[in-house]
Amino acid sequence: LGMAAPAALQRSVVSPAGRHTASLIFLHGSGDTGQGARAWTKQILNQDMAFQHIKVIYPTAPARPYTPMKGAFSNVWFDRYKICNDCPEHIESIDSMCQGLTDLINDEVKNGIAKNRILIGGFSMGGGMAMHLAYRFHQDLAGVFALSSFLNKDSAVYQALKRNESALPELFQCHGTADELVLYSWGEETNKILKSLGVSASLHTFPNLNHELNRTEIEKLKSWIVKKLPIEAPKAN
Repeated sequence: LGMAAPAALQRSVVSPAGRHTASLIFLHGSGDTGQGARAWTKQILNQDMAFQHIKVIYPTAPARPYTPMKGAFSNVWFDRYKICNDCPEHIESIDSMCQGLTDLINDEVKNGIAKNRILIGGFSMGGGMAMHLAYRFHQDLAGVFALSSFLNKDSAVYQALKRNESALPELFQCHGTADELVLYSWGEETNKILKSLGVSASLHTFPNLNHELNRTEIEKLKSWIVKKLPIEAPKAN
């Protein structure tokens, strides 16, 4: 087959109400789709997560064999040997997806959106993917958000940041203390290590929240998004 260019990722898009000057890429959790993640936020907010000037893009991960599901096909951003924070990362699958998502970022840049007007993040595995993409390959993005997410103890992200000198995108992290799939301690440790490596990172804790999203969290995220991607004043000509 050779190295065929990866097919463009399918995506569900919420267009801005007004002039498009910034973009937000939201990566779903494992086994979900872009449409699914969009419907979920819509259900929680009773409306789409929408903005005056920000285009919201929900891409769908291509289906691939997923080891934690005994090799069954699933829409996942990368493979994992297992869901734990002290096993090695499946770096090959992470890196190949970084390429597909870079194409998505480049599409926005071609549409006239500067890199520092693009935010990327996601839920669970989507947040982990976003951290790899931003901190290893796109350190000039506006920011990163990770909801109920974590990085493995010896993550390639940490290795990359140890050698890094440049300014880094800010991280907005949220995690429920009752999460039984991605433990709160994993998210907390990820936050601590990234901070120690120079990332400006906040961690918002949600007592009794399991591996899910809630309204307070999405409202907080929306405020942070608008802070990182403010409406640009029209240029005087």
